[in-house]
Amino acid sequence: MLRKSGILIAALMGSGALHAQALSGAPSEPVNVAAPAALATTDGLPSASDGSILTRRDARTIALKIPAPRGQIVDREGEPLAQNEVAYQVALQFEQFQDVEREYVIRWARTRLARIEGQVKGFSGKTDDELYNHYRHRRWLPLYVSGQLGAEEAKRIEPNLGSGLVLQPVYRRSYPHESLAAHIIGYSGSVGKLPTGPINYNEPLWEESEGRAGLEKLFDRELTGVPGMKRLLFDEKGNKLLEEQVKRPRPGGTVVTSLNLKWQKLAESVLLKGCERGAFVVLDVVTGEVLVMASRPSFDLNRFIPGIGEEDFKALQEEPGTPLFGRAFQSAYPPASAYKPVVALAALNAGIVTERSTVNCPASIRIGNHTFRNWSKTPEGNIDVRRALARSNNVWFYQVGIDTGPEVFLSLSRRLGMGERSGLPLIGETPGLVPTNEWMLKNEKRRILNGDTANMSIGQGSLLASPLQVAQLMAGIGNGGALPKLSLVSQIQDTRGRVVRSMVPERKNWLGVDPVSVEIVRDGMRDVVSGGGGTGSSGNLSYTTLAGKTGTAQWGPPRLNQRLAWFAGFLPHDNPRYAFAVLYEGKPGQKVSGGRMAAPMVRNFFEPLKDDIKDIIAPPMKALVVVPEGEDGSDESDVLRAIPVEDPDTLVEPDFEEIQRAIPVDDEEVSEGFVGDDEEGL
Repeated sequence: MLRKSGILIAALMGSGALHAQALSGAPSEPVNVAAPAALATTDGLPSASDGSILTRRDARTIALKIPAPRGQIVDREGEPLAQNEVAYQVALQFEQFQDVEREYVIRWARTRLARIEGQVKGFSGKTDDELYNHYRHRRWLPLYVSGQLGAEEAKRIEPNLGSGLVLQPVYRRSYPHESLAAHIIGYSGSVGKLPTGPINYNEPLWEESEGRAGLEKLFDRELTGVPGMKRLLFDEKGNKLLEEQVKRPRPGGTVVTSLNLKWQKLAESVLLKGCERGAFVVLDVVTGEVLVMASRPSFDLNRFIPGIGEEDFKALQEEPGTPLFGRAFQSAYPPASAYKPVVALAALNAGIVTERSTVNCPASIRIGNHTFRNWSKTPEGNIDVRRALARSNNVWFYQVGIDTGPEVFLSLSRRLGMGERSGLPLIGETPGLVPTNEWMLKNEKRRILNGDTANMSIGQGSLLASPLQVAQLMAGIGNGGALPKLSLVSQIQDTRGRVVRSMVPERKNWLGVDPVSVEIVRDGMRDVVSGGGGTGSSGNLSYTTLAGKTGTAQWGPPRLNQRLAWFAGFLPHDNPRYAFAVLYEGKPGQKVSGGRMAAPMVRNFFEPLKDDIKDIIAPPMKALVVVPEGEDGSDESDVLRAIPVEDPDTLVEPDFEEIQRAIPVDDEEVSEGFVGDDEEGL
């Protein structure tokens, strides 16, 4: 068994903390922080509070703070995303010497430190002054001389310790899935180093932690528990008489996210195989819950625990892929043709086009002094709105966008959540950009002209949105009547699992659009995937009809010739439940398209989830009536047979005296500028 100091292994346990296991392999008994400490006052012994600092120099009553275990962050099913684990630090535990010189104390310490030098992670030999000052002022407490060690490493070093060295148990933050959802979860760090001078009242037993990024920071108060208190009593010879836990620490609460761990893992795996840089977002159209929000590349959160060195942090910052940057919500991109359903819906709702009206679409048109081309550089004749969406015809959208007017489709964009932050607990979220005439005058020294309108009609020009915002606008179109208010945290629970705060699905905005217009746009997006000649056929699914929109945008400095690929939409087409957006960042000079790069990633994500999704999106069962049936097929039997009601108005009444009550039908549960170059290569 590990040689441990007697200080507070019990404080490591509790809600949000892992139960320690002995390194011999046999599990230790769980220790409940609500139970009295093992070294509590016994009959016949004085309480630690009875000690006096005025007796002898080695007599002490010391009051120490027990840092509370930090609460957990979990997914929607309670699977941990951030939790605590027991770690160990090698510490120098001085003896009580009588009238010895400074040199003796230092020599005594150096002899013991030599046993482990070069054998433990984060070894700190300490200066002579540090060693002697600790003996003078703090010899009753351990002096940490290593970094935090895992159980296996602690077991390896334990035989080399000998007298004067102990393994001090502490708890530390742990992220069991490493880089998974790193930009959302965030990380914690030390509040500060332990004191080095005379022992203060209620100073912490070990370094306390606080949230530094992501949910760890935003919900730091909820995750931080209430510390306990420990008193130690030493006699005039420096012998420890008593160790008692005066106040037990109360662990922090639990933050329950809306993320689906299984889906998040799959999305990050799909991004890993499908791109070097990109993002994947999946939302619940009904509740507004964020089920998946992945960015690639990511980083291992455990590198920040218990702290990250300056060189390591600088290396992360300077990596070409910028792994610390959450592309799903921190980066703003031209939405490209993924924005075209917004323009089509605005035009239909305003009566500029109808379901059957057509627009002549040559290979290019002139607007002012510029030529605006179709991505295919070929004429497509007279086409209606569904065909325009399916083929992503730029020329149709140039003309219809100008006829509709930027104020109309940009206003709808704002009702769909573009141009503002989502309101989710995210650090560094971009608001994107939906320009106004005032913005154009300030930044471009002109009002919005027809050329600007044409560019914005295909999702380029000054329009900018994050993948989260693109998924959100798809959720709005999928919902049809309203934009759901997004949520990332479903509940806050206290130590006992009681819900102290809960998310309730809410409406963020009424869209104010005609339901028939919404259906027409949905049909056009369906044809993108499953209609003949659609640009998103590589996103087709085997078990449901998906509605989507591909997009390819010019992005970044023109000298880099860099492009983006999008695929965004919802499923199923006729009764949307899940909205999504996938972004693929191309390399400089790389020829990309939404149909070839982004759409296959959507298929590779949703196809393996067939069993998860089919029952959720299945339409309600038809009503049933129950009739008796005999073994020979006659009606003379007590055996009942259910038959679907195809048309209640023409139902022939069965030939028996009393019709049985219909079998109840369970309702599906509701829970919870660049000029004309938007290449949509198939």
